[in-house]
Amino acid sequence: MRSSLLSFSLALALLGVHSLAFENYVNEFIDPSYILSGNFDNATAFAQQSIVEWADALAAEGPWSVITSKPDGFNAPSNDSHDYVSWAPYWWPDCSKAGNKTELTPQEIWVTCPYVNRDGQFNPDRLEINNTGAFSALSDAVLYNTLAWKINGSSTYSSNIASWIKTWFLDPATAMNPNLNFAQVIRGPGAYYGAHTGVLDLKCMAKVATGILTLRQGKSPDWTNELDAQMKNWTQTYIKWMETSPIALGEGLSLNNHGSFYFNQLASLYLILDEPERAKNVTQSFFEGIYQNQIIASGDQPLEAERTHPYHYRGYNLAAIITNARLLHYAGGTDAYNITAKSGAGIKQALDFAIAQDAGEEPLGEIHPYVAFVAATYGDPDGRYAKFLLAQNADYPEEPYFFWNQPLGDSGFSQTHAAVPSPSQSANSASASKTPTSLNSGAGINQQPTVLIVLATLLFPLLLS
Repeated sequence: MRSSLLSFSLALALLGVHSLAFENYVNEFIDPSYILSGNFDNATAFAQQSIVEWADALAAEGPWSVITSKPDGFNAPSNDSHDYVSWAPYWWPDCSKAGNKTELTPQEIWVTCPYVNRDGQFNPDRLEINNTGAFSALSDAVLYNTLAWKINGSSTYSSNIASWIKTWFLDPATAMNPNLNFAQVIRGPGAYYGAHTGVLDLKCMAKVATGILTLRQGKSPDWTNELDAQMKNWTQTYIKWMETSPIALGEGLSLNNHGSFYFNQLASLYLILDEPERAKNVTQSFFEGIYQNQIIASGDQPLEAERTHPYHYRGYNLAAIITNARLLHYAGGTDAYNITAKSGAGIKQALDFAIAQDAGEEPLGEIHPYVAFVAATYGDPDGRYAKFLLAQNADYPEEPYFFWNQPLGDSGFSQTHAAVPSPSQSANSASASKTPTSLNSGAGINQQPTVLIVLATLLFPLLLS
């Protein structure tokens, strides 16, 4: 598994930048009809600004591919550079019985020493092969550029998305093979092969689906019929792998967050394929299946609570459950947000239990988008959820999640901060520009140079170790 939320505050602090923290939300699916409506509350103006700025900053990092995010000369065991590869993150070498008489190189360690599991402890060298980080960055860039395309009105964003998707999925020179046969490989002596847990690496396909569906339905000239057909062909092949490979099927049988995210991914793929009925069936299977035993009457999630970082994992699985509910709702499922486990508890009860727990030293912010979802979906008449967000982040109305989780109170933020025209209002009052324009030209968040934000984006993975 990967950390569910990457906070860039520390990286920016090291660069001397005071900035809104960039957050890689665990998973999101945003209804394209909301994005395309352009009907955005004025209170979301600050969040819109953050979205546009981060779309620009992330765009500076691309494009991404499975080939360029591997070390030179390294290939999958298949010897095919187009195969996706990642190392199992919690596995560490034990070279005490390797029998070597000289110091082993990293590459020798990978194939000589047995590896042992240390739950919750990331092995820092997992990032030396960073297909996982590359796909995560791609999915975020697609999501933010999709939103910026409608907020800002510039075709630069839609062009970005089309180009990145071509590079990752379709270009013969760089395309990923449609399988995860070598994801989360446990290193050591013997043949390398992926684990079912590696299917989690592409959980953010829901973000990619948000982008593709929005460009398709918004009739972007950049999302051509040819590109759409090619992406559907790739997706069809990958779905076959997801539904027949023992690796993928093993993930689908997982009872905890791994299983939840498997259904996220498969349903998103069916939406990309323009088969909403199949997506509905997939998410209904989740709610009728493993979900039924994931939440007990108190609202706790026992399978997540037993992990080494329970605050994180409760929020992590909630992200998957909520994404499945969003996908089911979009695909035509009825009452998707009120489905309960056999205990009688559901999403709201699970969130209420989770936020009542002591986070200890675990990141507080990773659960914030799901607090916002619960407030927007089930209501917040006494302002409890808004107060929770305010207590932990006084600037939460600037966070991108505030934009798509509405209605949600801003705790008076817009009254105490200088009013700014939202980027969407600016775009609607003038002809759409051919190039992206932030409210602060040439600046990143809080008027900091975008190049510093991008540098922080590149630096932060090193701080995870």
